[in-house]
Amino acid sequence: MSDDPDFQHGYQSGVDGVQPDHYESYLSSRVSQDWLAERIDAKQQAIQRIEQAILETTAHRKTAYDTLQQHLLKGSVLGRQVSRLEADRAGIDQEQAALVERRERAAPEYSLLAGLLFLVAGISFLLGDLVISHEIVAYALHIRDNTEAWTFAVGLAMVSILLKPAYDRLIEQPFQRDPGRYRTKYEYFKLALALFAVLTLAVLGWFRYEAYRTDQLKAAINKSIRQLQVSAQPPDLTGTSLEPLNPAVFTQIEKQLRESDTLNLALVNSPWALLSFVLSGILFALAGAVCLGIALPVLVAYWFRWLQADVRRGTLRRRLKRLNRNLVPAEQELTEHLTCTHVLENFLTLLPNLAELRQEKLGLQQEVEQWTKEAKLAQTDSRIAAYNDGYAKGIVTRENMTDEEYRQSRTPHQLPAKTSNPAEQYPPLNGYATPSVNSLNGK
Repeated sequence: MSDDPDFQHGYQSGVDGVQPDHYESYLSSRVSQDWLAERIDAKQQAIQRIEQAILETTAHRKTAYDTLQQHLLKGSVLGRQVSRLEADRAGIDQEQAALVERRERAAPEYSLLAGLLFLVAGISFLLGDLVISHEIVAYALHIRDNTEAWTFAVGLAMVSILLKPAYDRLIEQPFQRDPGRYRTKYEYFKLALALFAVLTLAVLGWFRYEAYRTDQLKAAINKSIRQLQVSAQPPDLTGTSLEPLNPAVFTQIEKQLRESDTLNLALVNSPWALLSFVLSGILFALAGAVCLGIALPVLVAYWFRWLQADVRRGTLRRRLKRLNRNLVPAEQELTEHLTCTHVLENFLTLLPNLAELRQEKLGLQQEVEQWTKEAKLAQTDSRIAAYNDGYAKGIVTRENMTDEEYRQSRTPHQLPAKTSNPAEQYPPLNGYATPSVNSLNGK
């Protein structure tokens, strides 16, 4: 305790009879001054650390931002490429789905074999109608030119083609769209067509029977004529007989020939022949239209399913494979760039905020400035207190010295030890020198 400079100074002041107020103010100001100096030094070091952090953050931000921009640019290009490829793939998938739906919707009611059979039947009916039409043109209309007759006959036979759209639109298509609603109409038409076909076949069968009977009668007449010719002429062994026939036999032969002509005329003028001719023409036209109306949609459906839809689907599958070969690496590269972008964005987020660092630095500088002002005041108070303490000691010393001692004390630069400045007489507090004004300003 006796080695403490404050103790020694207080002891000396007590010996000299000096009041302790001035030195107490000096000690209080020195302690505040030292504490402010320590705080200012700590704040200045914090400011230096913040400045270093600002420099490092700025450099990291610049490097990360430049790298981020590169990844964003490449990611944007790859994103547009991937979007285009995905749009193409979506279009291909949509087209494939539409083709599958159309293919399923185009499934025919009949098999391909049935369609081919109906096609053959329709062509057969068309050719039969063509023959009938040629007969009408050539004989009934007396068109003897073969080219003109066949041309006109083909035009008449094409009535089946004309009837096909009518059958499709009035009978077949409504039934296909709504079977429940148009089933009765469809069944009535089929039943009527079947009855008409049976009636036509019955008429044709009766007419064939009439024709067969006429042929048999004509054959019997021809046989009778040959027998009359043989019986009326005796055999000639030499083969040189030119004897004419008996008039009675000749009359019988002529009678038989007239009967044959009568049978031919009766067959031609028979109403069954007329009905057979008319009904067969109508039946062939209707049957050809119906058969073609069934066959052609079946063939068109299989044509679409096998030669259009399936071929197109194969083309789309090949395009999709090529597209996927390009899409997979593009997506992988895009994922890498997006990952790097997220990492860099997270890194930038974790970096200190430059605005906050600058604000913190500004706050510390303001604190340093404020504490510097307080340190100046503390230094001023400390020096004033030291001066007052020295002045008080000088007064006591002056009262106790003689005139000779006073004259000696007036010698320049020879102040008594008891009247010296306490700041110079004793070592500084806590090992700190008394800071100057420039040092407190950070200069």
